[in-house]
Amino acid sequence: MTEIAAAETSIDPDRPPDGAPAHAAEKRRATSLAEIVRRPAENAESLESVALIIGSFAFAVGAVAALIAFWNRDVPISGAGSIGEFVAISGALVAIAAFVLGRLVLRSPSTALQREVGPGLAVAGARLHWFDLTALALAHGAVVLIAWLGLSNVLERSFIGAVVFTVPAVALTGVGLAVSAYAVFLSAARLTPMLLSLVLAVFLVVGAITSMLGASDPLWWQKNLSALGIGHDASAIAFNLTLIIAGAIVTIIARYCTASLPIATPLDRRHRNVVRNGLALIGIFLACVGVFSVDQFFWVHNSVATGMAVAYAVVVIGLPWFVPGMPRPFVILGYVYVGVIVVLGVFFAIGYYNLTAVELVAAVLIFSWIILFLRNSSAMSQADAPEPAPPVPA
Repeated sequence: MTEIAAAETSIDPDRPPDGAPAHAAEKRRATSLAEIVRRPAENAESLESVALIIGSFAFAVGAVAALIAFWNRDVPISGAGSIGEFVAISGALVAIAAFVLGRLVLRSPSTALQREVGPGLAVAGARLHWFDLTALALAHGAVVLIAWLGLSNVLERSFIGAVVFTVPAVALTGVGLAVSAYAVFLSAARLTPMLLSLVLAVFLVVGAITSMLGASDPLWWQKNLSALGIGHDASAIAFNLTLIIAGAIVTIIARYCTASLPIATPLDRRHRNVVRNGLALIGIFLACVGVFSVDQFFWVHNSVATGMAVAYAVVVIGLPWFVPGMPRPFVILGYVYVGVIVVLGVFFAIGYYNLTAVELVAAVLIFSWIILFLRNSSAMSQADAPEPAPPVPA
């Protein structure tokens, strides 16, 4: 009887073998659909499966909606009433819903999932509020919207005069929505501070380029960058919304990139708060640039735009005192960035550069510096982390 019991134990698939780690049972893979839906945050495999399920559901919904919209007619690739417009708008809505689902799934991750995908945005000293999640969801939706509109425009120029029949249009719509839902869900579920900075960069680039391409005034660049936000057309609204949402994302990054800074004394905490508030002020001023358009609120618009540059310069110049442990090359790089912006301002004053060139270069420098600050602060926290204890020999 003892031999039979031992044999049964050895073939039990749910029991870890003798000598296996205590957490081996947590690595059991869910195989049934009901089990995956019931425990979507069990491990990385179940999270991937849920993403596929959401993508499949988006495919079905998109195909049905496209079948109704495109029934018995040929569809243009881009423009009004086109497949590109349909996929872009519906894909943005699906992306927002997928982002919300991704964050809901991560509300109670298992220990196994935390080991496999890391802490994500669960950083001590920083957390997401409802308005932060709203801004991030809108940013993901806007990126999807602009991406599909841009792709359809490129395809329209590549296949001049071509149309899409009903059945291919239905299939392409389903695929577009499925890809959007799958990618955004995993982005939300695996969101980290570094991925957050990437979302900011992509969102700013696609939003600005879209506004430039759709500007009602083709000579906007002869005035300034803020001229893109003048008026009430779709291009101006898109530009202003881009600045507002990007400002909200910058305030989120400000909390996360300073949460990991080492704090040993109350003075260190005050210095960290100065850096955090300075970066958050950049985000608030950026949002205000979008709220107060230059044609209607000239002085307010210019004041907040100038304030954004001043806040950035104060943080960069004072960084060696605020964060003494910050790597020296990064500090020097910040000084170089400030120097370049000052030189560009002089070039504008003497008429060598126009204001648009100065604003574009300054924006690239400031936001790239914020992303690099996030990377360097994360590297500092990892360097200060205690080394793991050596394994105890058996």
